[in-house]
Amino acid sequence: MIVGCGDVGLRAAAQLPSRVRVLALTSSPERVAPLRARGITPLVGNLDTPATLQRLAGLATRVLHLAPPPSEQGRDWSHDPRTLALSRVWRLRQAPKALVYGSTSGVYGDCQGAKVDESRPVQPHTPRALRRVDAERVIRFSGRLGLRSCILRIPGIYAPNRVGGTPKERLLKRTPVLRSADDVYTNHIHADDLARACIAALWRGQAQRVYNVNDDTQLKMGDYFDMAAELLGLPKPPRISRSNATDALPLMLLSFMSESRRLDNTRMKRELRVRLAYPTVREGLRPQGQLL
Repeated sequence: MIVGCGDVGLRAAAQLPSRVRVLALTSSPERVAPLRARGITPLVGNLDTPATLQRLAGLATRVLHLAPPPSEQGRDWSHDPRTLALSRVWRLRQAPKALVYGSTSGVYGDCQGAKVDESRPVQPHTPRALRRVDAERVIRFSGRLGLRSCILRIPGIYAPNRVGGTPKERLLKRTPVLRSADDVYTNHIHADDLARACIAALWRGQAQRVYNVNDDTQLKMGDYFDMAAELLGLPKPPRISRSNATDALPLMLLSFMSESRRLDNTRMKRELRVRLAYPTVREGLRPQGQLL
C-alpha cells in the first residue's frame, strides 16, 4: 500500500513486479481512474479524517508512507496528526510486516557543512522539520507493535520528467544564489533512485533503522545552479551576500539557505544495497545527454 501516491509513489509502483498487488490511498475521487489505469487499486480515504481510514486495517503486508504532514495551523503546527491517524489503523487488525516512512533530511537542522550520518541527533529549526520529527517518533512507536518500520531521510528530489524537477524555472527568473563565502552545501536524489530506495527498504530495511537517501553529489547550492545553467545553456544566477538575501528572497527559500550539511549515504548502499542510476546531479540532469 502506498500512502501519498504522488510522483515518487507512482515511480515506486512502476518498479514493482507485476505479481505484486499495489494499493494506493487517495483523498481525491478524480484520481481513482488514473490510478486504475496504472494497475493500482485505489482506496478513497483522507488522512485528515481518521474515520475514513479504518478500512485500511489488515489490507496490506507492506506500507510505503510518503504523505507529508499538514501545513502549520491551529494547535498542531509542530505535530503530524496524519501519521498518528495512520498508525492507529494498525491497532485495529493485523499490522503490516513492513512500514517505510519518507521523512526529510531537514530534521538534522544546520550542520555547518559537516558530513552527516544517521547517528547524528536531530535538531530541527523549522516548523516543517518539527512535524517530520514528530512523525518519525510515531513511526518508531509503531515499530513496537511488531511491524518492521524504518525511516528514509530525503533531501531535494529532482528529475527532468518531474514537475518542477529541474532548476530551469528558477534560472529563467534570475533568482539569486549566495556568494561562495556565504553558501551552503545541499543534497539531492533523483526521483527514480528514491523510488528504488523505497522499494529496497520495504524488503531490506532493518527494524527501527534510519537511512539517508541521497546521491554522491558534494556541491554547494550556488555551484549546483551554476552547473545546471551550463547544461541548460542559460546565464548563471547572480550571486549576493547573505545580508542582501534577507531582503531579496522569500522566507521559504531563505530557510533552505540557512542549513548546510553533506549527507552520508553509506548505510543506504550497504544495507539496502541500492545502486544509484544517477550517482550525481550531472548525470541525473542529462538523460540521454540532454537536459529536458
